[in-house]
Amino acid sequence: MKNAKFFLFSLILISGVVIGIFFIDIVIASYTDFSFAKMQPLSLFSSSQTQLSKLNYGVSIQNINKLKIGLVKPIFTDAAYNNRFYVFYAKHAFLPLGVNITKDLYLLNSKVLELSNKDIHNVSALSHPSNVINGLSNHPTPAKLINDIDVDKGKIFDNRYRLNLYDILIIGHQEYVTQKEYDNLKQFVSNGGMLILLDSNVFYAEVNYFDNNNTISLVKGHDWAYNGKTAWKSVNERWKNETEQWVGSNYLCYRCVKEFKNNPFNYTSHEEQYITNPKDIILLNYNPILLPYMPKSNVAIATYELNYGKGKVISLGIYSDDIIHNANFVRFFINLLGNRFL
Repeated sequence: MKNAKFFLFSLILISGVVIGIFFIDIVIASYTDFSFAKMQPLSLFSSSQTQLSKLNYGVSIQNINKLKIGLVKPIFTDAAYNNRFYVFYAKHAFLPLGVNITKDLYLLNSKVLELSNKDIHNVSALSHPSNVINGLSNHPTPAKLINDIDVDKGKIFDNRYRLNLYDILIIGHQEYVTQKEYDNLKQFVSNGGMLILLDSNVFYAEVNYFDNNNTISLVKGHDWAYNGKTAWKSVNERWKNETEQWVGSNYLCYRCVKEFKNNPFNYTSHEEQYITNPKDIILLNYNPILLPYMPKSNVAIATYELNYGKGKVISLGIYSDDIIHNANFVRFFINLLGNRFL
């Protein structure tokens, strides 16, 4: 009798846990504006294109088929991180303002390497949404992987009229870009394109690209300026005011959010953008609580869109590389592609 009661109690307890998890999934789905009836069980999610093609993301697959999508690999940023720029920053972090430095300048120059996706974290993060998009489409390769050099050289436009060759461009951790790349992305949006910022901490520093030897060198940003002969302390965010106007947000800081009160993707603070343009249209507000030492205590971190010219910018507002395999995030991302463009 005792065993029967214990079994019945255990069965009720397990059923309660299962029901609780079910309702938690419903709440998460409601946060991300999905139709729960259209969502597939999370256990079905896989990176294989066969299973991806069977999932219903709540967006018309025909919409995806119509779009020309480019994903821009952040190879300039990877070059800066390749035991170069950050070694210099660390060695001379306490240099006072107004002092020029002429040693260790070789560290502010770096070779650009097109390694395979598995060798570069920032690039491998972009390969997953590329696979997802291609898995949803009837076209062989609707999502094309390009890189910073392509954007710098204007290969996102036709040669004659500089009209957009893509409907959507998706960038990742484009922390370091050239002036031409920055200007070309801005024109792409103005022409009518949609630019999706997958990550935060973008457009933070300017570099020069030298195609004769395939290298970059720092110009300005990340607290430094460099003219090829000497370096000195300078601004942190290179185009801060301009970025605010057409992108709609600016970089906040590194791991300075204590928690997110609205966190449907189970995201942990890494690097985030904060809203700086009153015309931003918030799509998903993460409701951050900043760490006590932060001077900006009341900031908005959100996925948002901003109309600029004939096009629009959509920023995820967070460092999406960290949750790029999260099933709920992938659904949310696909909805952005299909629903916000058309």
